[in-house]
Amino acid sequence: MPRIETQTLAQHRDWRRSQLIDAAASIAMQSGGQAVTVAAVAQRAGLSRTSVYEYFASSADLVADLVIDELNGFASYLSDEIAQANSPSHCIELWIKGALTYIADGRHLLAKALNATTLPQERAHQIKVAHRGLLAPLMESLEKLQVENVQQALAFIQAVTDTATKRIESGNNATKEIEKATAFCLNGLTSI
Repeated sequence: MPRIETQTLAQHRDWRRSQLIDAAASIAMQSGGQAVTVAAVAQRAGLSRTSVYEYFASSADLVADLVIDELNGFASYLSDEIAQANSPSHCIELWIKGALTYIADGRHLLAKALNATTLPQERAHQIKVAHRGLLAPLMESLEKLQVENVQQALAFIQAVTDTATKRIESGNNATKEIEKATAFCLNGLTSI
């Protein structure tokens, strides 16, 4: 029986799961999401394959958890970024700046590495919930601003931030891209 390295079995399971997620993230960053297999994660974590199966039903299940953890971490980061917002417009401004800063700092590279992987259909709902968690502060702020078509405004903000992301990744000045994208979105909200 393996030695438990925490005070409780529950803590040990959380620690071991975190260890496996970290190993999977490392593999994804080095070799892409397709390289995340139970065998590769087991080897990286120094465990047997059967040990990995105690936590994840398959490689796809492990990648789905990795995606959800990444989305939840990004949402937590954005929540911290908007904590000082003093108005709905200020919240939107801080959200856009925070999201693009996260990208400019390279912290989105894991999500990008996982983008091409096929995820289990049965986990799609959990991933959608995690993605909605990212957008929740924007939706709430747009509703408070009484934007007529919140979904359209969200689509426009996402399009602008996606474009700014591509420009940042291609080497354009991140500070200027963040500044311009934020101003464009905030000014555009007055016309929706």
